[in-house]
Amino acid sequence: MRDAAADLVEAVLAESAAVRILATSREGLGVADEQLWLVPSLDVGAGVDSAAVTLFVERAHSVASRFSVATPDEAAAVVEICRRLDGIPLAIELAASRMASMTASEVRDRLDQRFRLLVGSRRGLARHHTLRHAVAWSYDHLDDAEKELLDRCSVFAGGFDLQSACAVGGFDDADDYAVLDRLDALVRKSLLVADRSLGQTRFSMLETIRQFAEEQLVARGEATEARAAHARYFAGSEADILALWDSPRQREVYDWFTIELANLRTAFRWAADDGDLDVAAPIATYATLLGSMVEIFEPIAWAEELIAPASAVDHPRLASLCVMATQGWIVGRIDDAVRYSEAGQVAFHKSRAGVPPGFETWLGGVFTQIGQPDRSIEWYGAALATDRDAHVLTRAALVIPKTMAGSHDAAMAAAKGLIEAAEATRNPHVLSFTLLIYGMAHCDADPPRARDAMRRGLVIAQDSGNRYDESHLANVLGRLEARYGNPLAALDHLTLAIRNYRDSGNTTVICVPLAVLAALLDRLGRHASAATIAGFAFSTVTASWIPEFSAAISDLRSVLGDQTYESLARKGERMSTAAMVTYAYDQIDQARTELEHPS
Repeated sequence: MRDAAADLVEAVLAESAAVRILATSREGLGVADEQLWLVPSLDVGAGVDSAAVTLFVERAHSVASRFSVATPDEAAAVVEICRRLDGIPLAIELAASRMASMTASEVRDRLDQRFRLLVGSRRGLARHHTLRHAVAWSYDHLDDAEKELLDRCSVFAGGFDLQSACAVGGFDDADDYAVLDRLDALVRKSLLVADRSLGQTRFSMLETIRQFAEEQLVARGEATEARAAHARYFAGSEADILALWDSPRQREVYDWFTIELANLRTAFRWAADDGDLDVAAPIATYATLLGSMVEIFEPIAWAEELIAPASAVDHPRLASLCVMATQGWIVGRIDDAVRYSEAGQVAFHKSRAGVPPGFETWLGGVFTQIGQPDRSIEWYGAALATDRDAHVLTRAALVIPKTMAGSHDAAMAAAKGLIEAAEATRNPHVLSFTLLIYGMAHCDADPPRARDAMRRGLVIAQDSGNRYDESHLANVLGRLEARYGNPLAALDHLTLAIRNYRDSGNTTVICVPLAVLAALLDRLGRHASAATIAGFAFSTVTASWIPEFSAAISDLRSVLGDQTYESLARKGERMSTAAMVTYAYDQIDQARTELEHPS
């Protein structure tokens, strides 16, 4: 039987165009009135088995009979071509016609200039013999206001809503309803796509349409103005976004950030390249904060990029940039993070502009990561001494270095009353983070109380979409269960922490749950795997943070002998993070099976 993809391809081939022009005679006029009907984009989701790739291969064979997608590289290139061409049949056919003199990889690498690349004579439809001509025909049927709005919306990356369209539209005398009418017209004419699946309409355009509209924007001499308006809009969103984040509706902000990341990236890049620190700095600041909470760490580099130019002019936002840049320790840029922390502490005393309340603590956090908790305590203590009404996050942060320094009584004293204060903020991150801190302080002195607090925090973090808190809570819960509770629960929590840290690229903290896992496997008698994981996980941080890890290494040396331990540890040390994670998952599965089905 023929499959649906083949039937669809045959239909498209029969039309032999991405657009079908129907000439219909107007009664009594004797003239042709052209109407545009778009053939739907072809599916690309099924990869080499998709309708889009099938069409590409059919057309490629007509100009290069020996063309094949048998090799993985060529197949991947064809799939990417079809995806980047939005599944548009005309574009795919024109790209396939290039197989007469190019490889699929060469075509893929030139798609940024698709209107110059995708040209060629096509049988039966001379007027649309290039992709540019086909798109231009549709564009020419717009009125001037529709053209202007389409062109200016080409500055968006990944879509936009009505509010952001109004911000870049450039219509001084137009209200929301006038812009909405033009958006509606563009949707009806198939030049915009309206997505209502998230409960609020979001508009987008196919990349082929976007590139064409951007060309028109440049030709009109309005590109610089539109890009600047786009950047200003996202910089100006900082206060509203952070106000919504500081509320029970926090998850909405994380969803917004994930959707708008491409726009934030584009806005930052434009402002930074233009030297506009007043626009670039707010974007870098709140994007790093939100990105950290969902473990998307790309914006940290944006903040780092701005520190030198901000320092050169003593910009009032310098402290906020340093605060965000210190998060670079998470992805392994520890020396840079220390430098940013030291510069940020100086800048913070000059100007706190743009520093979200409580997040000045990030300036001290990096010192705990390098085994210098006393420097963290010094910074937090100074912050508390100068602010009688310090944010609960500032008070909570002091607990971490006190715990790491072994001052457990002091840590528990500092944690007293924090949960009630955090609950009063109605901020999910503040509460889940505080529950984590409380659990850390009581982990050894009162494990049941610590477990209850952190389990509550884990639920709040997951419900609010906070991967940062979820990962750390799973990490510490894994350690608590491994030492005082249920080994199976420990394996579950450690699996979650390891997966999150791996997925986010947190190459620093991932060693902590792995060190806990090594200690647990040693206790379960899985000595060889424990030694292998210990070799990867060993660092000054894990050795100082996790006393049972050092004890496990001593035990492993005793059981295996120094020579065997060193050989296994070196094996683990040489593994990549990906290889170690795979190995750890396998050992967790084996340990879980033994615990669930003891012989």
